[in-house]
Amino acid sequence: MTESTRREKLRADTEREILACARRLLVEDGSHAVTLRAIARELGITAPALYRYYDSRADLLRHVCDDISADLAATLNPQLSAIPISQPTERVFAVCRGFRQWALAHPREFTLVFATSPEETGTPANRPAQDHFGRVFLEVAGPLLSEHKIYPSGSLDVPERLRGELTAYRDDLAASLAAAGHQVAGEKLQLGTIYLILQWWARMYGHVALEVFGRFPFAVNDAEPLFESMLTELASVVGFSS
Repeated sequence: MTESTRREKLRADTEREILACARRLLVEDGSHAVTLRAIARELGITAPALYRYYDSRADLLRHVCDDISADLAATLNPQLSAIPISQPTERVFAVCRGFRQWALAHPREFTLVFATSPEETGTPANRPAQDHFGRVFLEVAGPLLSEHKIYPSGSLDVPERLRGELTAYRDDLAASLAAAGHQVAGEKLQLGTIYLILQWWARMYGHVALEVFGRFPFAVNDAEPLFESMLTELASVVGFSS
């Protein structure tokens, strides 16, 4: 092993140790506890030494978010791959159910990745290949979009005020899917498709966030039936059968 290789291995090992420490602090005490000073104290090194690895706390949190997102994708992918492509409803439901289960089991990781401002975590917003859910979406749902046409079963009017933004997002999504190896025909990415994806994500995220944060407006001891009925309703709009 060359000296250069040894240095690279040492750096990679140290980065993994830093991220593991950051994840532990996050889970135990929340994101406010994840600071360069706290990690330096835990690892027995100086805070300035950490700046050789991360430029700032935001840079550190971005890498922690990346690490968490990779774990989420690793959790969802096997659930998706176990279901044949010929069963789109089951595949969509598997991703949605898996995301909810992961969020409920990892509330602080969910909060950091999906409920923290992009400024704090140093992440771009609303870019399908760059924001954290976008990367998970591309890795997990990309094959679904390439194999199936997701479009409303009935008429759907896309609000005029959203058309410009949805068009830009569609173009960005198509480029990101292609870069990830998923070739999606243009007719499968109509504005109605993008509008449905936006609605689906907003409703699913809203439900999951209310559960994670215990913010349902009335007492719900078991929110799973409500979640399942929402999935069935959304699937019927797309034209999938439940």
